[in-house]
Amino acid sequence: MGDVGHTRDEVRRARYAVAAVFAVHGAVTGSFATRVPWIQEHAALSAGQLGFALAFTAFGASCAMPLAGRISHRFGSRTALRGLMTLWTLSLVLPSLAPNLYTLCLAMFAYGATAGMADVAMNALGVEVERLLGKSIMSGLHGMWSAGALIGSAAGTLAAHLGSDARLHFVSAAAVLTLFGLLACGWVLDLQPAEDEEPPPRFALPPRSALLIGAVGFCAVFAEGASLDWSAVFLRDRLDTSAGLAAASTTGFMLTMAVARIAGDAVVNRFGAVRTVRAGGVLAGLGGLLIVVAGHPAVAMAGFALMGLGIAVVVPLCFAAAGHAGPNPSQAIAGVATITYTSGLIAPSLIGGVAQATSLVVSFGVVTVLACGLAVFAGVLRTAGHAGRAQVSPQAAAVPDPRP
Repeated sequence: MGDVGHTRDEVRRARYAVAAVFAVHGAVTGSFATRVPWIQEHAALSAGQLGFALAFTAFGASCAMPLAGRISHRFGSRTALRGLMTLWTLSLVLPSLAPNLYTLCLAMFAYGATAGMADVAMNALGVEVERLLGKSIMSGLHGMWSAGALIGSAAGTLAAHLGSDARLHFVSAAAVLTLFGLLACGWVLDLQPAEDEEPPPRFALPPRSALLIGAVGFCAVFAEGASLDWSAVFLRDRLDTSAGLAAASTTGFMLTMAVARIAGDAVVNRFGAVRTVRAGGVLAGLGGLLIVVAGHPAVAMAGFALMGLGIAVVVPLCFAAAGHAGPNPSQAIAGVATITYTSGLIAPSLIGGVAQATSLVVSFGVVTVLACGLAVFAGVLRTAGHAGRAQVSPQAAAVPDPRP
């Protein structure tokens, strides 16, 4: 994208606008997650059929994410994000309309494709704002995503409790979130390609740098997916807790992740990306160890909370590192996102397979080993953290720090 000067007010607005976009994106995900049981019942699916249909979300995202850079190049960053976010918020309605397995697979493919393209576009813009500011903001942006997901899930839980038809719920949520998304997109940076800039390929293999960074993201998202989907099952089956206490472990994990992401930028700006991720890997490894040896629910819940705290900032820093690592941020971010989406897809099923063959304790032993890998391989994120300071253009260097 062409590099032009931006005023202090433009950068300040862009930062808050991108944060709002992240929150809207998360709210769609949170809204959908709460109504999966309704969707399963409506389409008359078994648990295996539902899992098969949900896998099309990651499949659609992986196929479509490489297109985001091309779309941004063609239309400019603001128009592209506005269109992709609108498609994403409106796609929330599709799964509730599916009457059977086949139509649900198609709906989930479209849902995942629009989610992935909007994800890449908003992360690319977040990296650009971070570069202009010369300080880490990506963790906070992803914290806003988590906050949006919590808000969406809270509204969805209320709708489910009231017995609301998911079609009515999703139409209402999509209308509100589309409006908020359009308003937020109006204030993001409008980056246009330079006249001599070649458009990115429609489909391309991720650059090598993205593969290494994506491997770190893979470990974090694997631990995240395993904890989100299996923490309640672990407490219920392994420690014989009530359903409410088991569910509380998942909520605690999500809350620690959200809080850590919102506060994470201050830590990254103080200590840098590498040391932050290494410390996070130690915390996540300790949390995994507590889960494995837990003989009491409080110990396991503390372990899941530590796991969430340790892995919270890893994925935001992976996106930041990918965006700073080469001349084509969208392509690199798409590559990292594809790897992390794949990890999120295989983690729950792999944990279940290992548990079936051995036990859930052994499954979370695998998670613990991967979490410890964050501390070992954190060095590949050296381009994140303070990288923005080294890459600020002469025009952007004149922009004062927009912090209040």
